[in-house]
Amino acid sequence: MAESQASTSVVLCEIERGVAELTLNRPERMNAFTPQMGADLVRLFGELDRDDAVRAIVVTGAGRAFCAGADLGGGEATFKASGDSSTGNSSADDDEVLPKEARVREIRPWLIEKPIIGAIQGHAVGLGLTLALQWDIRIVADDAKLSFAFVQRGVVTELASTWILPRLVGLARASDLLMTGRTFRGKEAAELGVANEALPADAVLPRAREIARAIVERCAPASVALTKRMIWQHLALDDPYLASQREATGLARLGRMPDAAEGVKAFLQKRAPQWQLSAADAPQLD
Repeated sequence: MAESQASTSVVLCEIERGVAELTLNRPERMNAFTPQMGADLVRLFGELDRDDAVRAIVVTGAGRAFCAGADLGGGEATFKASGDSSTGNSSADDDEVLPKEARVREIRPWLIEKPIIGAIQGHAVGLGLTLALQWDIRIVADDAKLSFAFVQRGVVTELASTWILPRLVGLARASDLLMTGRTFRGKEAAELGVANEALPADAVLPRAREIARAIVERCAPASVALTKRMIWQHLALDDPYLASQREATGLARLGRMPDAAEGVKAFLQKRAPQWQLSAADAPQLD
């Protein structure tokens, strides 16, 4: 039984034992992305980040596709007013239609203190793939069709994918995927480093849940939060010594906090740790 549920027509949210599971819920449209879906994801990510009971987030899609990209129902005008980093194809008209609280400007998942795991159980195209690229871990169906199809639609990629993808797979491979917009399967995605693992479609969500559960049961929330923060921030550093200094600061500050003592005691006593700190307690380094 889930601890809580919060659903909209396009994104479902269920929380159980510290793991929040979000489901893109437009299966009849292969979960094609809309401004409302973007607004709901931003709102839910924000709420989950502030909820100390949530320790990890899994995102998947309903039906046979993860996300077919931006909804092209607008026809030739689909990308005319695009450029909003939260939705991929929002416009001034969207702000007039959506309620004030749903008018979002940005999705920045790398600032969320909880790890986000993408369970890409089916096809992911365009925005459906760049969206997941911003998350921390990606499990993909080995036969899923994936594509950064933007150049084949007369536009360019988004959501920081030209920054993230080269760091995942290298410059040459990123250039291939982004400049050709070619279709590749989940198995190749794992071989290239776009995804962590490629599995049969019906094993993708269980594996993502398994990873999330391991984080919840074994890892200190503040330690996970600071580790995630450093991973993303240190990608922008040009000197590894600076990263080493910041890591030393983080280690020293966490080492003086109660979970460091609890982690050692639990290990020596061969029992599950009882963490006292939340992700919000992760120390600042600057």
